[in-house]
Amino acid sequence: MSAGAAQKQSSTDALIARLGALHPKKIDLSLGRLQKLLERLGHPERKLPPTIHVAGTNGKGSTIAILRAILESAGQGVHVYTSPSLVRFHERIRLARTGGGIFVDDEKLAEALSTCERLNGNDPITFFEITTAAAFLLFAQEPADVLLLETGLGGRLDASNVVDKPLATVFTPISIDHTEHLGPTLALIAAEKVGILKRGAPAIVARQEPEALAVIEREARRLGVKLFVSGEQWSAHEERGRLVYTDEEGLLDLPRPRLIGRHQIENAGTAVATLRAVGSFQIPAAAFEAGMLRVDWPARMQRLSIGRLIGLLPTGSELWLDGGHNVGCATVVTAALAEIEDRVSRPLVLVTGMLATKNADGFLACFTGLARHLFAVPVTGETSRKPEEIVAAAKRAGLSAEAASGVQEALKKIATLPLEAPPRVLITGSLYLAGEVLAANGTPPV
Repeated sequence: MSAGAAQKQSSTDALIARLGALHPKKIDLSLGRLQKLLERLGHPERKLPPTIHVAGTNGKGSTIAILRAILESAGQGVHVYTSPSLVRFHERIRLARTGGGIFVDDEKLAEALSTCERLNGNDPITFFEITTAAAFLLFAQEPADVLLLETGLGGRLDASNVVDKPLATVFTPISIDHTEHLGPTLALIAAEKVGILKRGAPAIVARQEPEALAVIEREARRLGVKLFVSGEQWSAHEERGRLVYTDEEGLLDLPRPRLIGRHQIENAGTAVATLRAVGSFQIPAAAFEAGMLRVDWPARMQRLSIGRLIGLLPTGSELWLDGGHNVGCATVVTAALAEIEDRVSRPLVLVTGMLATKNADGFLACFTGLARHLFAVPVTGETSRKPEEIVAAAKRAGLSAEAASGVQEALKKIATLPLEAPPRVLITGSLYLAGEVLAANGTPPV
């Protein structure tokens, strides 16, 4: 990196840190503050490309990654907004380019953030709101065929929900998470998520728990929204290592998506169903095929085969990374691990760090009988659950566990375990921890 580029990176990171410190960090779901800022910016949210708005608890990022891979394989220009980021904030804003998008650069990001900060003045606003405004400003300034927009939290009062005329809305699986903001029951959480439904925009729905699906269907009827529901209007399943997708238009026989885990079959089906339901992109079959083979989404059952951390493990070990942090995530991760175990059997060791707000008991109970040992670590820079608390939760789940000062110490300690073969190591429990790992390993997202 040149001296000039390093200086720009440093000043942009300082600006992001300043915004995080100056504006309220407490989540306060509302649209009024952001709408006021967007008006001062000239309403960039009204100048966005056709937008596919994605809500859910798990699978949002993977579904968006598959959508992007397919659309880019078809030659479409795709803007993408996701959160949280793993290593640097820039990952949240991907700008369309011929042949594939790129993360926003330091200069453009700094300019957009500075403009938002100046026009917002001293008015209260949250970090997510002001950075979403900056993203919309950037997306409105640069041409693209489509914007893939992920909700940050919930839906009804999420900052992304200022987009009032999306091309389509998408619901990935809804489960229990963020109960302090969305409510303690699945029905209440779903009621917040369905706030992104809009008249005139079809809604594509992945497989849901009956309680969540009932909420989606009820609100869709009220608004007159056409639904495309997994298991009803479309279906996706694996057959002989292939993804078989069917709907009323016919059948697609596609490669299995490059992402690990059977749950990615449903995510891929949701992406395909979305593009078929919208219909305006005219995606050829070859682009669906190419998209499945090119899709990439870091920290979701990602195998780390290169990097600085690999050398800390016994020779022949496997190192995996997943940012899952709730029971729904743990369920699909353990299913993916079982699938891998069927192919090559190895003792499983967990390295786990979690935020204080997460359900450690429920998460770790999913690994009972699977993991040989667990090392609990803190999540740096966040309101982390203490390693001792994670150890206690692991022991309540029947797991052997101990604390470590960090990921690197945990990986070094694995060599001292009495295992009969080189282990399969999974670092999990937090996307923030996953970002920490990718940075330490020298393999950030690109």
